[in-house]
Amino acid sequence: MPEYASLFLVSLSAIFFVVDPIGVVPLFLAMTAGDTQEKVRRTAMRACLVACGMMLFFALFGGVIFKVFGVSLGAFRVAGGILLLITALDMLRARPSETRTTPSEEQEGVVKEDVAIVPLAIPLLAGPGAIATAMVLMAKGDTLTSAIPVLAAVVLTFVASYFILRASGLIQRVLRQSGVAIVERVMGLILAAIAVQFIADGGKELLR
Repeated sequence: MPEYASLFLVSLSAIFFVVDPIGVVPLFLAMTAGDTQEKVRRTAMRACLVACGMMLFFALFGGVIFKVFGVSLGAFRVAGGILLLITALDMLRARPSETRTTPSEEQEGVVKEDVAIVPLAIPLLAGPGAIATAMVLMAKGDTLTSAIPVLAAVVLTFVASYFILRASGLIQRVLRQSGVAIVERVMGLILAAIAVQFIADGGKELLR
């Protein structure tokens, strides 16, 4: 039981920090500017449901993808760790990560009528780093029971993301730009440590 609790805490922190809903708040506000409160709520709900579904799909069927492409778990852990580390370094510098979205995609999102699926759900919430993280965490266990903490962490992350996006205006007013940047840097530091651990674990497997 303690090891499942430990896996859940590691999974929740890694997935929540790489999804980074607080960092998405300024973009969400820009993309939903002028929308009614009801439309903002629906947009947040759809974005979180689609992103959660995407993450759960890759978490559950990532092993099949490994086999199809002949990729070893060690190699994927190293690749996922590097991608995670790039995201973490961008967070430490409080700047948007281009592994998640580019400036042109952000600009397109501002002028789009419906932004819930693209670019909000994919790639802002469920980007390559988040998907890789979920797949690597799922590969840590070899039983169905060990998958439950990871799947629960994914679901809980997007429940929290929904409420954060719904309250995005309040969060922006309370934290302001400097507060959001501080939170991002703290998240980035923890995420960098998790990324290094992923790379180290993958490196050991490749050497064996």
